[in-house]
Amino acid sequence: MTLGSSRLRALCDLDTASAREVAGRHEYDGRVQDLSLAGVAGALDALGVGPPCADPHDEARLRIAEEAARVRFGELELHRRDPMVHVRNLDLTDYARSYAPIEQRLAAREEHVRAWPDAVSAAIQALDDVAAPVAAAAIPVAEGLANSLGPQDERARGALSRLLSHLHDAAGSGKQDFGMGATGLTRLLASAEGVDVDLGQLEERADSERGRLRELLTESCHRIDAKAPVADTMRVLALDRPEPHELVDEVRALVGEVIEWTAEHDLVPHHDGLCLVGPTPEAQPFAVAMMIANAPFEPDGPSWFRIAPPRASWSERQREDWMAMFSRPGLANIALHEVAPGHYSHGRAMRRAQGEVRRTLRSETFSEGWAHYVEELALEQGFRDSDPAFAVAVARDGLLRVTRMACAIGLNTGTMTTADAVARYESDVFLAGHAAHVAAQRVAMDPTTIGYTWGKLAILDVRERAKSLWGKDFSVQRLHRAMLALGSPPLGLLQDVLA
Repeated sequence: MTLGSSRLRALCDLDTASAREVAGRHEYDGRVQDLSLAGVAGALDALGVGPPCADPHDEARLRIAEEAARVRFGELELHRRDPMVHVRNLDLTDYARSYAPIEQRLAAREEHVRAWPDAVSAAIQALDDVAAPVAAAAIPVAEGLANSLGPQDERARGALSRLLSHLHDAAGSGKQDFGMGATGLTRLLASAEGVDVDLGQLEERADSERGRLRELLTESCHRIDAKAPVADTMRVLALDRPEPHELVDEVRALVGEVIEWTAEHDLVPHHDGLCLVGPTPEAQPFAVAMMIANAPFEPDGPSWFRIAPPRASWSERQREDWMAMFSRPGLANIALHEVAPGHYSHGRAMRRAQGEVRRTLRSETFSEGWAHYVEELALEQGFRDSDPAFAVAVARDGLLRVTRMACAIGLNTGTMTTADAVARYESDVFLAGHAAHVAAQRVAMDPTTIGYTWGKLAILDVRERAKSLWGKDFSVQRLHRAMLALGSPPLGLLQDVLA
């Protein structure tokens, strides 16, 4: 199957990794994107060439996506400053999924690997504006790519060594200021979502949400032990966790629980499919938990929920810090977010979205905002309502996401240092040591992590408007059906659910 819209094809050509892995456009299998300066310039020239869509919503989606691509690659030139654009271009993990016969996937993987040397040469040429902290944060992720290579992939391994050498050079001698500045961050966020963005207002909402979640956390902790300080209760709860070798099996049981509960409450349009559970690939060592959904353009098949036990190579202290993220109540909230009614359920709806545009284009802010929104929705709907430890987990994970929002704005506008961000994660989210540093590094690499809280708040805003407009006809089920019928819309088009 090939894309019918030339405009949609031009957008996919500028993000082949997402087209292949998220939308399931496997005509991009075996291909690497030309991320050289000339290659990106040529791809930008192809944007917007073609007729308009007949559907007004889809036409608006295309226009927003085209503008976002021009900002990302034209104005901000992220291919010159963000190594992760190039690391994703090399990623081979998608070929391990069973979306096609193994012979077809192995052939595509080999073609992809053969393209690594040229792709790395383009990356080294393009990455001439990488800040030292960003390069340092990207190095461990790039190193993980080696775990996808076999002994026969010697040329690719050599190419990866050249990329790592370039990143080490940037980490050692690059500029220290990695922020986009207020103007750059505003343009990145506004263009991606088709809305006006006021960073000051977002900071105010982040502060307000932080205060609300702190109250929920405190109240829930006091339901557990009215006399103990919150920090002491959090330390006790963090100790209620599986051993590393038990993690995957416990999560597998949780997945069954949240899928059954979501279906009983009919919180999403579709309750079908198969969700399997396993550890994260070694090539993605810092992915704490992730949903790899059966993509919209693939044959119906299993989705995978991947969770990351600590690595054997880490120190005992690092392993302890890492497992502190996986308290049993916290794992239940992770399962709601990643599986049902979160990403897995969203993925089942994406497969039914009408038309190529809605099934191909995805707003990361809506996607992550939806999965974050359903965490507190579960609390509202009575999931484990007799267990205050679950309410603590919801509040703590809300604080994690609102901390990302505050740190993304602070780090990129220069009002916060990396040390400030680590301290914020330690104080507000109760992360310790290594885990706090990893969290801060994630924000340094990817300021769009703001989307979890931003997207959740936008969904809640639309929910309030729907309550007002629909009156007695309002239900969360009706709202969710209307929302997910749009696929994964940018925030600027969320109001279309009210039509």
